[in-house]
Amino acid sequence: MSEETVALRVKELRKYFGSVRAVDGVSFELHEAEILGIVGPNGAGKTTLLNLISGVIKPDSGKVMTRIRGRMVDVTGWPPPKLSSIGIARAFQVPNVFEGLSVLDNLRAAIIARNRLYRSISKPYDGGLAGVDDEAWRLLEFVGLSDKYYVAARSLSHGERKLLDIAIALALNPRILLLDEPTAGLGSQDKDLVVDLIKKFRAEQRKSVIVVEHDLDVVFSVSDRVLVMYDGRVLAIGPPDAVRADPRVRKLYLGEST
Repeated sequence: MSEETVALRVKELRKYFGSVRAVDGVSFELHEAEILGIVGPNGAGKTTLLNLISGVIKPDSGKVMTRIRGRMVDVTGWPPPKLSSIGIARAFQVPNVFEGLSVLDNLRAAIIARNRLYRSISKPYDGGLAGVDDEAWRLLEFVGLSDKYYVAARSLSHGERKLLDIAIALALNPRILLLDEPTAGLGSQDKDLVVDLIKKFRAEQRKSVIVVEHDLDVVFSVSDRVLVMYDGRVLAIGPPDAVRADPRVRKLYLGEST
C-alpha cells in the first residue's frame, strides 16, 4: 500500500490516567477501503484509543491525522461534530439512538443534522425534505430495517438497535467508520447480520472501517489487518493469519509459551 492510500494515521498516541498508561505510544495507519480490527484483553486500551481517534477525549501527546482533499491534516483533539463533518463517524458499544423516535425519524434526524438544515434556512439541503426521506429509506434498506421503519427505537431488539446505531453513523456519510464492540451482547444470528453489514459497507462503498472487538472470530473473519493491543501498546499488527500465528498473540490468548 502506498502513502496516497493512507486514510488515517495515528502517530505515537498517548493517554495516561494518573499512573495508568491506557494508551502508550500507539502508531498505525488505516488505508482506503480497508477494515482494521483492533483486539486485546480487558484493559488493553482499545476503547480509549477509539475515544482518542473520535475526539471524545484528547491525548496527552501524539497525533491523529487524516487525508482531506489529498493532503494529510492534523485533526488531533477535534471534537466529534467537527470530525463527522470531514467524514469520520462512530457507532458506540451501547447504541446511541433517540429512544422515543421511530427508526425512520432517527435517520431523518441524523441526515438533517449532517446537512445543517436547522442552521441555514437561506441555503437548505439541496435534496429538500423529500431528499432526506429518500436517503433515510436507502439506509434502512442497506441495514435491513426497512420493515421496522415505524417502530420506536426503544422497542427494537438489542441487535436491531445496533444496526440502527450503525445506520445513524452511515447517515453522516463517513469516509472512515469507527465501530466500538459492534457485536457485543448479540446472539449468533444478530452477530452474523452485523458482520455481513460491515463487509457490505466496505464492498459497496469502498470506505475504511476500524472495528474494536472482543470476539476474535468476528475480527479475524471481517478484517484485512488486525492490530492486537496489550497494556496500552501495540503487541502485533498484520494480516489475520500472520497475527493469529504470532507467538506473542498465542501466548496472550492461549497461554502458549514462546
